[in-house]
Amino acid sequence: MATVFKNLLSSDIATTRTLLNEAIPITGTIVSGTYSDLNIKNYAHGMFQSVYDYPFLSSSANHIFDITYGYSSLVSSSANVQNSKKVNIYNQMSQVLVGYDQTGQIREFDQDGNFSGGSKLQHCVFLNYARLLTKDEIKKGSYSLVVNSGSSQITISDYGAQNDYRVNSPTGEYGILYTSSLAQAGTGVGLLYYQAGVAVLTASVDLFSGSATLWDPSLWVTTTEISGVADNVREVWENDDLNNTTELNSTIYFCRVNNNEYNYSSNPTYLSSSKITTKNVSSDPSVAYITTVGLYSADNELLAVAKLSEPLRKDQTNELTLRVRLDY
Repeated sequence: MATVFKNLLSSDIATTRTLLNEAIPITGTIVSGTYSDLNIKNYAHGMFQSVYDYPFLSSSANHIFDITYGYSSLVSSSANVQNSKKVNIYNQMSQVLVGYDQTGQIREFDQDGNFSGGSKLQHCVFLNYARLLTKDEIKKGSYSLVVNSGSSQITISDYGAQNDYRVNSPTGEYGILYTSSLAQAGTGVGLLYYQAGVAVLTASVDLFSGSATLWDPSLWVTTTEISGVADNVREVWENDDLNNTTELNSTIYFCRVNNNEYNYSSNPTYLSSSKITTKNVSSDPSVAYITTVGLYSADNELLAVAKLSEPLRKDQTNELTLRVRLDY
């Protein structure tokens, strides 16, 4: 038990960040309703649909993601089915993910993310992934959604997002989704918000060029309820892969023990005739064994304790540097 404290210098403290990734596959068999749609939950309000990996009434079911659909108020019509709800969904998602312009108006989703012009995504399908899957964020460049266009499959991915992503969202970073690895400006079909865990797919145009009858934006706007849109999306869903990210922050303390320090034990159990005894012969070199490192506050209050895997011999002939890592 130490009675002498040694101050840590600024050069003895370092901070690091480690990103841990986990591959998450979401197969079409789950999304399309493996359990006779018992793992698909619709709500009385009809504003979104939830997908589970098991019948949602089961205690072992895990929520995977939500599907919903909305469009901008600029293209709304009172004659459309669930018009106000679709507009509310779009406004809610856009004000959270895109924010407001300089006049205080809610921005529309921008195809290339620069807000300086170009096409807007005014009809959108929203995939809200559960935090259970995405953890702290989706890894850039890892997202891939394969959908069935009828005669072929289309892969939607954030190609090249490791080095090409946007930072002008209130929720953090986001990338552009493309249907080709030739990620050219103006060809995006959606947006992927990494920290929020939300994918936005355009329904402004027929994503499948008319080859898939389920993906029909004109019907989605006018006669299809939000739950029906979610059903259509699930029906063309083939596979979805992403890597999540867990951010591990660490502070590393380098505790340096010089040759002339801590060579004596101050353990109160080292007693002989009621006196602390560190050696039997006065001419013997002093020896101690280090087993524990304690980190103290400025008021000498113990904050953390690190245990060594085995005792380390310490005498006047050696010096030690003990590396203590705190993760949070």
